[in-house]
Amino acid sequence: MMKLDALDEKLISAYPGKVVKKSLLHEIKKGTNVPSFVLEFLLAKFCASEDEEEIEAGKEAVLETIQKNYVRPSEAETARSLVVQKGRHKFIDKVHVKYVERDKRHWAEMENFNSQRIAINERFYKDNDRLFEGGIWAEVTLGHNDQDDDNYSFYIEDLRPIQLARFDFKGFCENRNEFSRDEWIDVVIRSIGLDPKPMNQRLKFHYLARLFPFVEANYNFIELGPRGNGKSYTFSEFSPYGTLISGGQTSTSILFYNNQRRRVGIIGFWDVVAFDEVGNMKVRDPQTIQIMKDYMANGRFSRGVEVIADASLAYVGNIDDSIDKLVNAPDMDLFKPLPAAFDLAVLHRMYTYLPGWEVPQASSKSLTSSFAFITDYLAEVMHYLAHKTNRSSYVQSKLKLGKAVIGRDEKAVIKTVSAFLKLLHPEGDPTPEEFNEYVEYALEGRRRVKEQLNKRKPDDEFADLDFSYFDESGTEKIVYCRESENLFKGQAERQVSNKEEVKAEDIDSAVDAIAESPQLPAADILEEQHFSVHYGAKGFGYETLFLKYMRGAESVAVQDPYIRASHQFDNFQKFCELAVKAGTIRKVELTTASNDQEQEDEARGKLYALTDSLKDYDIELTVKWNNHIHDREIKLSNGWTIKIGRGLDYFQRPDDWMAIGVYDLDMRACLETSIDIFKG
Repeated sequence: MMKLDALDEKLISAYPGKVVKKSLLHEIKKGTNVPSFVLEFLLAKFCASEDEEEIEAGKEAVLETIQKNYVRPSEAETARSLVVQKGRHKFIDKVHVKYVERDKRHWAEMENFNSQRIAINERFYKDNDRLFEGGIWAEVTLGHNDQDDDNYSFYIEDLRPIQLARFDFKGFCENRNEFSRDEWIDVVIRSIGLDPKPMNQRLKFHYLARLFPFVEANYNFIELGPRGNGKSYTFSEFSPYGTLISGGQTSTSILFYNNQRRRVGIIGFWDVVAFDEVGNMKVRDPQTIQIMKDYMANGRFSRGVEVIADASLAYVGNIDDSIDKLVNAPDMDLFKPLPAAFDLAVLHRMYTYLPGWEVPQASSKSLTSSFAFITDYLAEVMHYLAHKTNRSSYVQSKLKLGKAVIGRDEKAVIKTVSAFLKLLHPEGDPTPEEFNEYVEYALEGRRRVKEQLNKRKPDDEFADLDFSYFDESGTEKIVYCRESENLFKGQAERQVSNKEEVKAEDIDSAVDAIAESPQLPAADILEEQHFSVHYGAKGFGYETLFLKYMRGAESVAVQDPYIRASHQFDNFQKFCELAVKAGTIRKVELTTASNDQEQEDEARGKLYALTDSLKDYDIELTVKWNNHIHDREIKLSNGWTIKIGRGLDYFQRPDDWMAIGVYDLDMRACLETSIDIFKG
């Protein structure tokens, strides 16, 4: 019998049949490039034992199965010949399905078998959309078709995805309660194949953070660091619900929506879409970045149709420069390796920046030989946590953040702490000390993003970096990034020192100088406006016309009976973004109409995401339905009224969504309308 430690025994007892000795994976993995979750699927099938002899026999069975059924790309001709000779054969391979218009039918493709014209029955793909986008690993029984009149040689007799058939969340949580928090962290670290014993708590948290995109939907993650520290492994082999885009090439149709095929891209089919070597990412279509911004902000985008998805986005890449150099140089920052297309808006949407330079290079010494969860089982756990659980309300009820953490910063911290809770406390609550650990890590990860934004745009927008929280005693604690802590603490000390050196007579002189200096003119006095916008005119965007009148208002009431079509929802969303920019508005009320209950229900669904997004900016959106209204007006609580003949929908719809001016309303051609802005 093999020697087990206390955590091994506890795991085997609590989760029988769902754990495997990870050293078996490492032994077999050395000789093949089969993904880890595929290998562990076989190990769980043949090596579910503590007896050394049975395990050795199971290892032989796994190796034999790989030898007989796993197709290596170089052996594709041999594999095809085998099916022809035997009539049928079972393979382990990655399967894709596509619809070919000229044939008016679906064809399957097996990657390593290297055949793109395999007949497949509808029953295998009708309930598994991921076969169409990215493909899935499966056990496939392939048959040979010897009918000369048919235009294919092979067909799929049976297809079984290599994934857990059933997951019991309640049982998972009940057994989780048998472990302490720190024991559970070690279980998760072991389950990704690493030995937690030599790690400190901070390094363990780094490895956990790589899993956050898998447990928290719509989580925007970035890790940059040296080569060889396992960044890509997590997203390429750890879960069948994640996909890694390599090579740097991407497009709008692949990622988001293919207008020609009217099909949602890979964003709609995976829990995590990761970009490997993101520094080499080439964006051929400029619209890709704009849609990416929209999606990263609220999990939805519009490209002729509105699409809502849950996939998290993860960006991993390499840093070649010295971290000290990047931190201390005024003209460089930790986002330096990213492509130029990643502007401030994209970077601002990152929820956490994992400092990959703190993660050691992967080596055989860092691997665990202990028992841990089968990768496929943990993948199912995380998939369930991402889609069936929500810890945000709990986090918000316990979290007290300092004044610098607002808007996207607050949202990022909440989502990161929520990910910690899902992963480590799927049903229970952490202790106050544990909760504070998660908050500090979340604040640091988001502050790292904000510091780089401030270096790129050193003005007031990103200047407030004193990220802090209040513990249970009410004490405020400022959180720093480890690599820049001395820099910022030094600045704070110098500011205090400078203030202490100011003498009383200097203050008196400054006051006298201010009193004698000429006064600056008051802000522009707003005037009423009454004018017509002619057909085809440009330069009449919402921000240009209305923002100055909205400043100082606390609420805005929009009455417009025509918020129905997709482009009308887009217009209203852009107006709500204007309310955010105004800075003082805390309530938006929309009164609109519908033709029937079905149309109203559809509109409610679209407005729900906008309502939720505005909450991040402390703005409440309420919607009322009144099918008797005809007038279109905007009333501001500061006394201004805006009447637009066509309501918010006074822009021409572009013929080409790639045209200049699609997203900048000042550049969009207008329809003819009248606009009146007045007090009352």
